[in-house]
Amino acid sequence: MEENTEFLVKASELFLEHGAKTVTMDDISKAFGISKKTLYVKYKNKEELIEAVLHFKLDEIITRLRFLDDQVENAVERMFCRDEQIDKVADSNNSLLIKQLFKYYPSIFNKHMLEFAEKFSQVMIHNIEKGRAQGYYRTNFDAEVYAKFFLQLIMSMESSIYLDPNVIDKVYYKNELMNMYMYAITTEKGKEILKKLNK
Repeated sequence: MEENTEFLVKASELFLEHGAKTVTMDDISKAFGISKKTLYVKYKNKEELIEAVLHFKLDEIITRLRFLDDQVENAVERMFCRDEQIDKVADSNNSLLIKQLFKYYPSIFNKHMLEFAEKFSQVMIHNIEKGRAQGYYRTNFDAEVYAKFFLQLIMSMESSIYLDPNVIDKVYYKNELMNMYMYAITTEKGKEILKKLNK
């Protein structure tokens, strides 16, 4: 494993476990057995390190999503694939790290969310194009807009004043949202696959 990759893997574990605000550069240098001076040569401040960690984790997710795209040929079935690695990262999005980013590092948080949204939208658009080529998705809608609709709805539960996670189960919400999205974009041929998947 490349040295910097190994460093970012371990650093990301620290931030995910303890949070963006809580972990100090002292903690990082002690965890790696290096001096703060050496650490500051790699990253000029904690904010730069946080951004590097977030970028690294995002690349991991997108790489995994693209790998699954290649593994599952049917575009409709691909949308219903669950992946343990991605689920783990998605769960961590509600972690102390993200909560502290939102509160203490809003500019970093916003930059990360915009980058995530852009890259995730491209994965969704790729799935739409693939599904259209297979005859499973309609051609008379804007792929980019629908990809953003889906992402907005998936991410809205945490901040919604209408959707109380104590009342509506998050897994149920995501499943219903997925079905709503898929029935909106599929052709009759695609809906036949949906019926089989939902049995």
